[in-house]
Amino acid sequence: MKYLVWILGLFAAAAALTTASHNAAYVLVVYPPYRAELSLTLFISLLLLAFVCSYMLVRVAIVVLQLPSYVRKFRLKRVQAKSRELLEEMLGAFFEGRYAAAEKAAVRAMESGESSALYPVIAARSAHELREYKKRDAYLSSAEGKTIGDSTMRLMTASKFMLDQHDPRAALDTLQKLRDSGVKGHTGALSLELKAQQQAGNWDEVLHVLDQLEKRDSIDATMAEQLRQQAWLEKIRQQEDLAGLTACLKNIPANFKRRSKIAAAAASALIRHGGCAAAQQLLTDSLNAQWDSELVALYGDCLSGDRPFEDGVAQIEQAEKWLKLHQQDAGLLLALGKLCLHQKLWGKAQNYLDASISLQPSHAAYTALGRLAERLGRSDDASRYYQSALELGNR
Repeated sequence: MKYLVWILGLFAAAAALTTASHNAAYVLVVYPPYRAELSLTLFISLLLLAFVCSYMLVRVAIVVLQLPSYVRKFRLKRVQAKSRELLEEMLGAFFEGRYAAAEKAAVRAMESGESSALYPVIAARSAHELREYKKRDAYLSSAEGKTIGDSTMRLMTASKFMLDQHDPRAALDTLQKLRDSGVKGHTGALSLELKAQQQAGNWDEVLHVLDQLEKRDSIDATMAEQLRQQAWLEKIRQQEDLAGLTACLKNIPANFKRRSKIAAAAASALIRHGGCAAAQQLLTDSLNAQWDSELVALYGDCLSGDRPFEDGVAQIEQAEKWLKLHQQDAGLLLALGKLCLHQKLWGKAQNYLDASISLQPSHAAYTALGRLAERLGRSDDASRYYQSALELGNR
């Protein structure tokens, strides 16, 4: 179809040229005292030629006027291409772990006039990985941002450096500057704050930050549970008296309080501070909810010199109920042996402690047998039991 159009066009042009060549018309141009007479065909040809020349001159003039802009664009494209090349080289080297090469690429980019804070930040992070801290700090100070984005990147990086060097107080101060700059609810900043609060031992703040991260669905549920358990364990260990410990335990969610590790730490702390009755109740609730052989061993340490005899007997009865369900539990037998020893039930104490050792010899069981032998005046047996306990303790 295209060729047919061209052929028709050529025929039309030939017909027009033939008609024009036989046209007797002319054009008279008068400019006193001059006059010129031209054939119509020549006049039209000259007009077309003049139009073409004018068009070409205009195009040339436009190109000349736009030449500086073209040159600027060309140079800008060349600079951008070089920047992309340096950026790819820098990021590629950094994420491949070639920190020296990443630092060099970042420095070349900065020397070429790049003003983005990304380059000094990457240079700083590379120097940090290379343990060149003076260079790192110099790069980071040069990334003093003019925009919120640059400032955020610099402060986040500085916080990470401080955490890596175990300076949580400085990291928290830097994160506070980040919040003061208007950046709030930043999940990355919250993650850094969580680590800083952990390092600083601010366990109340750890729980608070965990709540914020969970609301944003920015932390794995299992990890959050582990960190929350660690926070409560540390808070329990920080308590210095029974009143503070009791207040702390009231704030622990019931499902956490029954967990073996938290129940064991809480019971040990209660026993240490003289809250044996509370420790007994806590252990009973936890063991009824979920049996734990190591936890039940603590049940035998819930002893109080001023507790009525009836309470001690009730405690033994509770442990013997468990024994019907867990007859081969060495920890439970040890606890029963300790309770019977405390209540001066010498025969039952001997039987339970021997049964515990037959299932699983332990330092605590031999020590309890040594105390029992001393109470009964069997010094030789006591020495033998204490020697066995010492040998197990040194393993």
